[in-house]
Amino acid sequence: MAAPEVHLLFHHPIADHSFSGDRSLLAVARDNNVELYKRTGNKFNLKDELKGHDKTVTSVDIAPNSGKIVTCSQDRNAYVWEPSPEGWKPTLVILRINRAATFVRWSPSEGKFAVGSGARVVAICYFEEEDNWWVSKHLKKPIRSTVTTLAWHPNSVLLAAGSTDSHTRVFSSFIKGIDEKPELSVWGERLPFNTVCGEYLNNAGGWVHSCAFSPSGNVLAFTGHDSSVTVVYPSGPEQPPSAIVNISTQLLPFCSLIWNGENEIIAGGYDCEAYRLQGDESGWQLAGSLESKGRASGGVQDESALNMFRQMDLRGKIQNDTQLKTVHQNTISTVRVYEGSGSTLGKCSTSGVDGRVVIWTV
Repeated sequence: MAAPEVHLLFHHPIADHSFSGDRSLLAVARDNNVELYKRTGNKFNLKDELKGHDKTVTSVDIAPNSGKIVTCSQDRNAYVWEPSPEGWKPTLVILRINRAATFVRWSPSEGKFAVGSGARVVAICYFEEEDNWWVSKHLKKPIRSTVTTLAWHPNSVLLAAGSTDSHTRVFSSFIKGIDEKPELSVWGERLPFNTVCGEYLNNAGGWVHSCAFSPSGNVLAFTGHDSSVTVVYPSGPEQPPSAIVNISTQLLPFCSLIWNGENEIIAGGYDCEAYRLQGDESGWQLAGSLESKGRASGGVQDESALNMFRQMDLRGKIQNDTQLKTVHQNTISTVRVYEGSGSTLGKCSTSGVDGRVVIWTV
C-alpha cells in the first residue's frame, strides 16, 4: 500500500474539511473561520479565509461541480460562498433555527443542501430565484434531540439523519419544483416532504456520530458512541428490514465513516486511526487498519517494554512517550471520499484534532 500523504496545516483542531471537485482547493473549519488552502506541488498553502461567522464553524462542504462552499456554525447561521472578482461572496441562508447548526452537506444534485441543528430539526435549504436568497423547509418529526450527522441518498431526495436520541432516520426531502420524482427503491416511491422511510435505534442507546448510504443507496450504515457500527438492509417500503447487522468492536468510538463499494466501510474516530470493516447481509467484521505499521503482540511487546525501561534506567532519563505510533496524533473527526466514484474508491481523506489532513490510498 502506498504511504499516506500527510499535511500538518496547524496545531489546532479541524472540525471538518472538504476538497473541491478537482482537489486543488481544500477548505478546513478552524474556530470561527474557514481557511482555504491551494495545492502547490505536494503542499497546501493558505490562500484565503472565509470570515463571517461569529462563533465556531461546525461544518463545511464544497459542491464538486459548481464550486460553491456552504458553511454552518454555532451562531445558528449558514452561508453559501461563491467566487467573485472581489473574492468569496457570502449569501446568508434563512435557517430559522434557535440552536447551533451542527452539520451541513450539499445534495448530489447540488440544487439544495441540508443543515442539522441542536433545535431538533433538519433545514432543507434551496435557492429562491424571485427573492435571490436561500430559504429552508424543516424536517421535524419525530426527531427528539440534536442532529449530529447527515447523509444524502444518491437520488438527492432521501436524507439520513443521526442524532443524540440514539436514532438514525431516513427522511424524504422532496421539494416540488426543485427535485425530480425519485424512482422506486427499497425506501419507497411516493415520498412527500417529511415522510419517514426508516427509523433505526442504536443497540446500546449511544449517540449516533456518523451515517452514510452505500453507493447504490440500498444499504445504510451508522456508528454510535458504543463503539459499534450498524448496517441496515431494507427490504421495501413499509416492510421490516431484511437484515440489521451490528458490529461491536473493542475500539474507541468512530466519529465518521464512508463506503468503499457495497461491502466495505472505512471509519475513523477516537482511536486516531482509520479502520476497514467488511461484510455483507450475512455478517460484518473488523478487517484491520488503513495503516500498514506492524504492531507487536504478546511476548514481543512485553520484551520491548522491558528493554525500554532498562534503557531509561541506564540513561537516567525518561523517554518521550507522547508520540503515538499512528499517523494521526489525535482523534479523527472526519473521513471523506477524496478520489473515486460509484463503487470504486481510490483514495479517502481524514482530518482531526491534531490539525492534520491525511490522504490515504485505499
